[in-house]
Amino acid sequence: MNSSLMLRRFFCFNSTTTAVAATSSTSSKKKPLVFLGSPQVSSTVLDALFEASKAPNSLFEVAAIVTQPPARRDRGKKLMPSPVAEFALDKGFPSDLIFTPERAGEDTFLSNLRALQPELCITAAYGNILPTKFLNIPPLGTVNIHPSLLPLYRGAAPVQRALQDGAKETGVSLAFTVRALDAGPVIAYETLEVDDQIKAPDLLALLFSEGSKLLIHELPSILDGSARLKAQPQDGSKATLAPKISVEESWLSFDQEASVLHNKVARDTG
Repeated sequence: MNSSLMLRRFFCFNSTTTAVAATSSTSSKKKPLVFLGSPQVSSTVLDALFEASKAPNSLFEVAAIVTQPPARRDRGKKLMPSPVAEFALDKGFPSDLIFTPERAGEDTFLSNLRALQPELCITAAYGNILPTKFLNIPPLGTVNIHPSLLPLYRGAAPVQRALQDGAKETGVSLAFTVRALDAGPVIAYETLEVDDQIKAPDLLALLFSEGSKLLIHELPSILDGSARLKAQPQDGSKATLAPKISVEESWLSFDQEASVLHNKVARDTG
């Protein structure tokens, strides 16, 4: 990791929890967890969950994976599964437990999800809106890894928008999912100082890597319910939005200042 990327970790409460692997289980039965993610960076989180679930005293198991449907790649010639689905299959995860609904509110999908009786859902760049009828299924809720310091940069492109703004500091947040966009209570976050030479793909990968560690550290408190009680609500008055980058925004104009052009290149490279 670049030495100029400094990490500061914050937990929203005094916690004596340790990583899942070091936590004593009060029950021999592991709690079923469902993971939702789609792009390559999401695989980092899924891999961390797979590894943690193998520990002798692990509190959970990955019961199912939800990801985007197969899409055409290589100029539309091949219909390929999402990077997360490919990663899971390569790890030997059962294909019948990988769900690819067009929408997370589909009745058949929700029926299959309920049949699994998941205690908790984890999302990391899944890419679909989660309706209330989905959020009502896991009793421990749905927790999202979001690559910004919430309530800053709520939305689909937090890393790109932070780089566009020339942010010197950003981070990753672990928050409960609610119907409002990225507005749920924050369980924990980690702050990073941003190297002015870093590009969006590298920063995104770094944030999800750190976010996966944060998740594994916090899972015991999430699974015993204490994270719900002690998570901190966001200050909506400080919220900023991070919508997707439009085609028009991608154009470079040499009438713009050098710093603006630099930030756009950092945002769009990759």
